[in-house]
Amino acid sequence: MTDTTDDVQVPEVLFVCVHNAGRSQMAAALLAHHAGDRIRVRSAGTAPADTINSAVVEAMSEVGIDLRARGATPKRLTDDAVAASDVVITMGCGDECPYYPGKRYLDWKLDDPAGKGVDAVRPIRDEIDRRVRALIAELVDNVQTAHD
Repeated sequence: MTDTTDDVQVPEVLFVCVHNAGRSQMAAALLAHHAGDRIRVRSAGTAPADTINSAVVEAMSEVGIDLRARGATPKRLTDDAVAASDVVITMGCGDECPYYPGKRYLDWKLDDPAGKGVDAVRPIRDEIDRRVRALIAELVDNVQTAHD
């Protein structure tokens, strides 16, 4: 945990998918929305798209998160982003994701929203939201327990 706020370590989470235009963008936005400054969050892709999936933008706006207003854009995965993270969550990038010893890796198997309409994206968004909330509870509880 590399960042500290008032002597409390702030975990850093990196979400990675191939295009950084769907799943990882939703996960990063949901984590930032729910966790605030308790967790630092990034997202990236191994082969980033030019823009975020429009159905993803629409599905997120339905839950009050405006990806465009947040300045969300697909970004290329870098070794530095992985090295700075405590938890790396992959979403379909397979062996293309760099591996660093000592990092915690999770692989969230989720449908890819690419080419799907908003009706198909909603269940993906909702599953990501469920997993993000569980991750927050785990990471925040671990930090608080370590300092109690």
